[in-house]
Amino acid sequence: MSVADLSAVEICAGAGGQSLGLELAGFNHALAVELDENAVNTLRENRDWKVAHGDVADERTWDPNDYVGIDLLAGGVPCPPFSIAGKQLGATDERDLFAWAVELAGKMRPRALLLENVRGLSMPRFSAYRQHVKDRLKDLGYWSDWQLLQANDYGVPQLRPRFVLVAMRHEDAQWFEWPAKEPTKDTVGTALRDMMADKGWLGADAWAKKANDIAPTVVGGSKKHGGADLGPTRAKAAWRNLGVDAMGVADGPPTTSTPIDFVPKLTTEMVARIQGWESGSEYEWHFTGRKTTRYRQIGNAFPPPVARAVGSSIANALHQKGEPKQLAEVESEVMHDRLYLALKNASTALTEKELVKLAGEKMDSLSFERRMALLARDFVIDEDEQLGGRAYRLSGFKGFTGQAGHERHARFAELRSRIS
Repeated sequence: MSVADLSAVEICAGAGGQSLGLELAGFNHALAVELDENAVNTLRENRDWKVAHGDVADERTWDPNDYVGIDLLAGGVPCPPFSIAGKQLGATDERDLFAWAVELAGKMRPRALLLENVRGLSMPRFSAYRQHVKDRLKDLGYWSDWQLLQANDYGVPQLRPRFVLVAMRHEDAQWFEWPAKEPTKDTVGTALRDMMADKGWLGADAWAKKANDIAPTVVGGSKKHGGADLGPTRAKAAWRNLGVDAMGVADGPPTTSTPIDFVPKLTTEMVARIQGWESGSEYEWHFTGRKTTRYRQIGNAFPPPVARAVGSSIANALHQKGEPKQLAEVESEVMHDRLYLALKNASTALTEKELVKLAGEKMDSLSFERRMALLARDFVIDEDEQLGGRAYRLSGFKGFTGQAGHERHARFAELRSRIS
């Protein structure tokens, strides 16, 4: 089998950042599924792949049974459930599709699974959620690992940390290695100097010297917000230090009549280059729609070079290149939520004292209550009054995993016009 023979289904494909990276890694798209119409138009503008438009969890949009045994199931499932800006609602957010995607892998039986999300998913708040995902994948016959990757470590002049999950069948997993880092040599200035000077701006060289660092994370935003800008207050301050006005996106670069000391805004084309797209190269990509919609498509993407690096590592493992390792050598250190594990492994309801002892952690009652409150956001925890005090039992997961009657469907329908 050659690398070009590898097939992929991509869910929540967006405008094609991960898509292009996976293609360059050797994966042919059998299908891409995307909710946003503008992103769908962009995918169709660039490739003749089969693209399904609609809610990825709606059986009317596509039938996963048509793609059983695909080489790779990949996706950038919505990030608001795990982002600070999204209030970190986790499993109770109607946009959360992470656990659903894991169940989808159980139905489609791909050789590998790749899911990426924001750094928030790597935080202690979601340690139990992550453990639930790993445990479920193990039940389905997959080895899995998480890794926090930063775009600037893979040739992109932007910080952009993304939390990535890779899962594989055991026969392939022993060949998997996370991609080696190849730090970017560019700064915002060196990456964009020619674009800033394109219309004859005499301040381009001085600007490029000031913009002598990588970019903060580009924030695409959503339909819930107005026009395009480059992020929250802290990000705007970082952009300002680089000589960039982050309060909006420009229609074009500065011109010959622009003052030398002008503080420019970026164009959508400039933001695309900061994200890893590059006209006239193998990373060329064309975005459809008006300026704001183009910016959102670009800003919400998984940088193509990062997707390519991870995709290449997966492709190498599927072709069993290199030397096999023990799975323990391949896997990163796992952050277990010991309180969650104590609840999960208990056969009966346990009191606070019993759970703390089983967890092997020192915590007072206030800390225990806080931890339980966080767990209760993602899991159903029953409480009973017993002679030894209140007892707790883990009885379910709140997340959407494909249930026909799950409240996710009603909330999604209600908020459909604002979800992107």
